[in-house]
Amino acid sequence: QVQLVESGGGLVQAGGSLRLSCAASGGPFSLYDMGWFRQAPGKEREFAAAISSTGSATYADSVKGRFTISRDKAKNTVYLQMNSLKPDDTAVYYCAAKRFGVSKFDYWGQGTQVTVSS
Repeated sequence: QVQLVESGGGLVQAGGSLRLSCAASGGPFSLYDMGWFRQAPGKEREFAAAISSTGSATYADSVKGRFTISRDKAKNTVYLQMNSLKPDDTAVYYCAAKRFGVSKFDYWGQGTQVTVSS
């Protein structure tokens, strides 16, 4: 059973930075695509960034150039470095994993709150 545990959220002023971490256990982490999603109050959950098992990264247009996703296979951990944060980035951020051959992300963490003050 794959478990994903996020950490690193908090309160930051606009223009500041945070780094989120997602520790994975219980599965062949190195074979999974990993992603970060976010859900703001009153809005649907949306894609933020993803990194494939081979290290290829993709980003939503809203975060491109400000966020960087990376992974450390030795530590079974994926990161989201968030720079130049804006109040619109305020959301609960979720880590997700997608098994090889599966079309959707099917493992999810519990989420970590990120609040950006203006």
